[in-house]
Amino acid sequence: MLDALVWFLTNIGQAFVNFGYAITHPSLWLAWIGGLETVEDKQSLMRFVYYGGSTEFFFVAFTTFLIVLGVGLWRNSFMWGCVRVLEGFANTVGRFFAWAGLLMVLQQIIIVFMQRIFTVAEISLIYNVGFLTHDVSWWAEELKLYNAMIVTLCATYTFVQGSHVRVDLVYSVVSYRAKKTIDMFGSMVFMMPAAVLTWMYGWFFMWRHLMTPKVSASDKIELMLKKARILKWNVETIGFSPNGFNAYFLFKVLLICFAGMVFLHSIAFFFRSYLERKEGLASEGKYLDRDTLGEGEEAYEGTH
Repeated sequence: MLDALVWFLTNIGQAFVNFGYAITHPSLWLAWIGGLETVEDKQSLMRFVYYGGSTEFFFVAFTTFLIVLGVGLWRNSFMWGCVRVLEGFANTVGRFFAWAGLLMVLQQIIIVFMQRIFTVAEISLIYNVGFLTHDVSWWAEELKLYNAMIVTLCATYTFVQGSHVRVDLVYSVVSYRAKKTIDMFGSMVFMMPAAVLTWMYGWFFMWRHLMTPKVSASDKIELMLKKARILKWNVETIGFSPNGFNAYFLFKVLLICFAGMVFLHSIAFFFRSYLERKEGLASEGKYLDRDTLGEGEEAYEGTH
């Protein structure tokens, strides 16, 4: 137990060193953005991949959370500001990508008309532009991407709006402060760890479909730097059918976006629950930007 505590505290202390070194030596992990022309560029990409799913990165993120929490406990107005920024981010992203639902419906209608009525084999968004011209089956399978956008990028937005289904066993019958304590516990014990695990497994899963040689979470940094000598982009373009959708790597990218947004919102939810518990019932829903159907439609709110 003592060894685990020492390891934990050591990693928190080391997080300051790691963060400082990373921001003062950006070329070591960002040089690949300009292209993979040299071995150093390739090694920088390998460092980016390795540390993006590493224990070091987790403790940098967790230590940042602890610092923000400490400042927020001292200045509750700062904590409310963090809540507003994080919830605003979730709302902005969610409201934008919610339009993917409309695109999905419109595209399905076009596919039905073009395939069943006009019996065409291809659909082109812009005439004679190759990458925007695909087989009808490609566009049909691409509908999955819209659905994935809604699920992954609108999850935290839906949470802010209070539209997730709560499996309630005791929550509705306990006191207001007990409810907020449950919310705080849930955000730290369930929501944040689930986001971290999804990120750490999904991170390498994503990169294995973007480049070669393939990398693994078990690879040490020394091995990955050796692999960098033969590194090249190898973006996944294999579909489930010969003429079907062939950009499934985007689903792996969306998984990482989902995990990151859930992690950030677990912080916002913890902060909000703490502040509402501390300030009492009068602060419930404070600064909460909920969607509304308009004046006179209050009876339908929460049912859409």
